[in-house]
Amino acid sequence: MSDAYSPVPELNRLKEFDERIGNHYYATGFELLDFDKLDAAGGYSDEQEFIDSFLCFAYANHSGSLYTLWRMDDREDLATLPVVVFGDEGGIGIVAKDLRDLFRQLGCDWPQWPSWDGAQFMKPDPDDEPSPRHEEYVAWLHDTFGLTPPDNPGDLLAHARREYGAQLENWVDRFYEED
Repeated sequence: MSDAYSPVPELNRLKEFDERIGNHYYATGFELLDFDKLDAAGGYSDEQEFIDSFLCFAYANHSGSLYTLWRMDDREDLATLPVVVFGDEGGIGIVAKDLRDLFRQLGCDWPQWPSWDGAQFMKPDPDDEPSPRHEEYVAWLHDTFGLTPPDNPGDLLAHARREYGAQLENWVDRFYEED
C-alpha cells in the first residue's frame, strides 16, 4: 500500500507543495481534500456507476463546491481526465480538460462560482488582495510543470466545455434524479 496522497502524480506534487507552505491559500477558495470518490454523489444520484465516476480531490471555493476528476473512460493516466465542479448549491460543469489546465486556472487566483448553468470564474475586484501564497504557487507551477497562468481562466474553461460539455450533460442526464 502506497503512502501517496493519490494515484495521480500531478496531485501528489501539488499535495507536497500544499504541505510545504502550510495552512495558507494559494488560489482563492481552493483547498485539497482527501482523494476519494464523490461522497453521496453530490446529491445527483445514488447509482454506483455515477458515484464511481467522480474522484473528488478539492474544494473549489469557500462555500463548499467540489472539484472532481470525471472518470469518463478507463484511461490509466488520471491526470488527463476532465475536471468537473459540483456546486454547493447545485449545478455541475466541466472546468478544465485536464489537471494541468486546472492548475493553470488556479494560477489566476480567480474565484470559482459554479451554478446550474455550469462552472465559471469570477474576475476579482481590483481592490481584492491575492491569496497569501499565490506568488509561490505561480513559481511552483512554472518550476514543476513549465506552465503559466492564462490571462483569463475562462478561456481554458470554454475550451474544455466545447470538448466535453455536451458529453458530460448527456451522461449526467442518465442518472439525475429530479424531485
